[in-house]
Amino acid sequence: MITFTILYAFLIISVLFNALGVIGLHRFPDVYTRLHAATKCTTFGTIFMTFAVIVYSGYMYYWNPGQDHYLNMALHTVGALVAILVTNPTGAHAIARAAHKVGIKPKFAVIDELEKKEAK
Repeated sequence: MITFTILYAFLIISVLFNALGVIGLHRFPDVYTRLHAATKCTTFGTIFMTFAVIVYSGYMYYWNPGQDHYLNMALHTVGALVAILVTNPTGAHAIARAAHKVGIKPKFAVIDELEKKEAK
Protein backbone atom coordinates (compact mmCIF):
# COMPACT_ATOMS: atom_id res chain seq x y z
CA MET A 1 0.00 0.00 0.00
CA ILE A 2 2.78 2.44 0.85
CA THR A 3 4.42 1.66 -2.50
CA PHE A 4 1.40 2.82 -4.44
CA THR A 5 1.18 5.97 -2.33
CA ILE A 6 4.78 6.78 -3.26
CA LEU A 7 4.06 5.86 -6.87
CA TYR A 8 1.03 8.15 -7.06
CA ALA A 9 2.92 10.96 -5.32
CA PHE A 10 5.69 10.76 -7.95
CA LEU A 11 3.12 10.76 -10.74
CA ILE A 12 1.25 13.75 -9.32
CA ILE A 13 4.48 15.73 -8.88
CA SER A 14 5.45 14.84 -12.45
CA VAL A 15 2.12 16.01 -13.84
CA LEU A 16 2.32 19.25 -11.84
CA PHE A 17 5.80 20.06 -13.16
CA ASN A 18 4.73 19.28 -16.71
CA ALA A 19 1.59 21.41 -16.37
CA LEU A 20 3.57 24.32 -14.96
CA GLY A 21 6.05 23.98 -17.80
CA VAL A 22 3.28 24.14 -20.39
CA ILE A 23 1.79 27.19 -18.71
CA GLY A 24 5.24 28.81 -18.66
CA LEU A 25 5.74 28.14 -22.36
CA HIS A 26 2.50 29.95 -23.14
CA ARG A 27 2.82 32.81 -20.68
CA PHE A 28 6.50 33.79 -20.61
CA PRO A 29 7.51 36.65 -22.90
CA ASP A 30 10.88 35.70 -24.42
CA VAL A 31 13.05 32.79 -25.45
CA TYR A 32 15.11 32.76 -22.26
CA THR A 33 12.23 32.50 -19.83
CA ARG A 34 10.41 30.04 -22.07
CA LEU A 35 13.55 27.95 -22.21
CA HIS A 36 13.65 28.00 -18.42
CA ALA A 37 10.07 26.74 -18.25
CA ALA A 38 10.70 24.06 -20.86
CA THR A 39 13.78 22.69 -19.15
CA LYS A 40 12.08 22.59 -15.76
CA CYS A 41 9.18 20.78 -17.34
CA THR A 42 11.25 18.16 -19.10
CA THR A 43 13.83 17.73 -16.38
CA PHE A 44 11.76 17.56 -13.20
CA GLY A 45 8.64 16.14 -14.80
CA THR A 46 10.65 13.34 -16.36
CA ILE A 47 12.73 12.73 -13.23
CA PHE A 48 9.65 12.09 -11.13
CA MET A 49 8.04 10.03 -13.89
CA THR A 50 11.10 7.80 -14.07
CA PHE A 51 11.11 7.51 -10.27
CA ALA A 52 7.52 6.25 -10.52
CA VAL A 53 8.53 3.67 -13.14
CA ILE A 54 11.47 2.52 -11.02
CA VAL A 55 9.28 2.18 -7.91
CA TYR A 56 6.65 0.25 -9.87
CA SER A 57 9.13 -2.09 -11.51
CA GLY A 58 10.90 -2.67 -8.19
CA TYR A 59 7.60 -3.51 -6.55
CA MET A 60 6.62 -5.88 -9.34
CA TYR A 61 10.04 -7.53 -9.36
CA TYR A 62 9.87 -8.05 -5.60
CA TRP A 63 6.48 -9.77 -5.78
CA ASN A 64 7.27 -11.71 -9.02
CA PRO A 65 10.85 -12.86 -8.49
CA GLY A 66 11.09 -15.07 -11.57
CA GLN A 67 10.22 -12.33 -14.04
CA ASP A 68 13.36 -10.43 -14.92
CA HIS A 69 11.71 -8.04 -17.36
CA TYR A 70 10.74 -5.81 -14.41
CA LEU A 71 14.39 -5.47 -13.46
CA ASN A 72 15.21 -4.81 -17.10
CA MET A 73 12.58 -2.07 -17.19
CA ALA A 74 14.07 -0.40 -14.10
CA LEU A 75 17.60 -0.51 -15.52
CA HIS A 76 16.49 0.94 -18.86
CA THR A 77 14.65 3.69 -17.01
CA VAL A 78 17.78 4.59 -15.05
CA GLY A 79 19.70 4.75 -18.34
CA ALA A 80 17.08 7.05 -19.85
CA LEU A 81 17.19 9.23 -16.73
CA VAL A 82 20.95 9.61 -16.99
CA ALA A 83 20.66 10.52 -20.68
CA ILE A 84 18.03 13.16 -19.93
CA LEU A 85 20.05 14.64 -17.07
CA VAL A 86 23.08 14.99 -19.34
CA THR A 87 21.45 16.19 -22.56
CA ASN A 88 18.73 18.53 -21.29
CA PRO A 89 20.94 21.17 -19.62
CA THR A 90 23.44 20.95 -22.46
CA GLY A 91 20.74 21.52 -25.07
CA ALA A 92 19.20 24.38 -23.12
CA HIS A 93 22.59 26.05 -22.78
CA ALA A 94 23.22 25.69 -26.52
CA ILE A 95 19.84 27.19 -27.40
CA ALA A 96 20.30 30.12 -24.99
CA ARG A 97 23.82 30.80 -26.25
CA ALA A 98 22.66 30.69 -29.87
CA ALA A 99 19.82 33.11 -29.08
CA HIS A 100 22.29 35.45 -27.39
CA LYS A 101 24.76 35.30 -30.29
CA VAL A 102 21.99 36.04 -32.79
CA GLY A 103 21.15 39.13 -30.77
CA ILE A 104 17.84 38.21 -29.19
CA LYS A 105 17.41 40.42 -26.14
CA PRO A 106 15.40 39.52 -23.05
CA LYS A 107 11.98 41.16 -22.88
CA PHE A 108 12.82 42.81 -19.58
CA ALA A 109 16.45 43.74 -20.14
CA VAL A 110 19.08 43.46 -17.49
CA ILE A 111 22.73 44.38 -17.62
CA ASP A 112 24.40 41.97 -20.02
CA GLU A 113 27.83 41.19 -18.57
CA LEU A 114 28.62 38.70 -21.34
CA GLU A 115 28.11 41.33 -24.04
CA LYS A 116 30.44 43.75 -22.24
CA LYS A 117 33.19 41.12 -22.09
CA GLU A 118 32.83 40.24 -25.78
CA ALA A 119 32.92 43.92 -26.82
CA LYS A 120 36.31 44.54 -25.16
